[in-house]
Amino acid sequence: MPIVKVIEVIGSSEKSFDEAVIHCVNELSKTIRDIDSVFIREFIIHVKKGRPVSYEIICNVSFRIDAVNK
Repeated sequence: MPIVKVIEVIGSSEKSFDEAVIHCVNELSKTIRDIDSVFIREFIIHVKKGRPVSYEIICNVSFRIDAVNK
């Protein structure tokens, strides 16, 4: 039976929430295999002088842990 681990991560972009999610998954995929899902918990927009300057997501990422045969 597989074991699933869940971690919390923050992704960001200067352009959009969509790009923040894509960037987050792309970076995680460099070191984590078998990502199953990304659950976005919060959306945050940072504003300066009345204009959005960055888009941030806080999300939970789940992935399967490899079983070790002893």
